Amino acid sequence: MGTLRNSVHLIGRPGMDPEIRMLGEKKTARFTLATNDKYYNDKMELMTDTQWHNIVARGRIAETVEKIVRKGRLMAVEGKLQTRQYEDKDKNKRYITEIYLDEFMLVDKISNDDEQKSEE
Repeated sequence: MGTLRNSVHLIGRPGMDPEIRMLGEKKTARFTLATNDKYYNDKMELMTDTQWHNIVARGRIAETVEKIVRKGRLMAVEGKLQTRQYEDKDKNKRYITEIYLDEFMLVDKISNDDEQKSEE
C-alpha cells in the first residue's frame, strides 16, 4: 500500500505546449493539464467544470515530454503532488501545487506530423 501514498492519476488535455528549461544539467518541462467533470445542475442542464493542473517533468521524462506532448492532445498522467511557496513581485507569499510527473501516456492517436517531429 506504500505506493498509494501521494499518487495522482489524471486524464486530460494540455492547455499549452510544454515549456522547456535547463536547470543545471537536467531538462525540465512544464505545462498545464485541463480535466473536465460533467454534471447536471438543478435545471437539468449539462454543465462542465474544468480544473487546471500544473505538471512538471524532469530529466529523461522531460525529454520525452518535449518530443511528443502537444496542446490539446488527450493524455493520462501519473505523478506526485508537491506544494511549494514563493514570493511574488509585491513580496506576498504565494503557494502553488504541482504534479511531478512519474509516467504519462498519450490516449489519442499520433498524427503523421507528430511522428515526423519525434523522429527528428
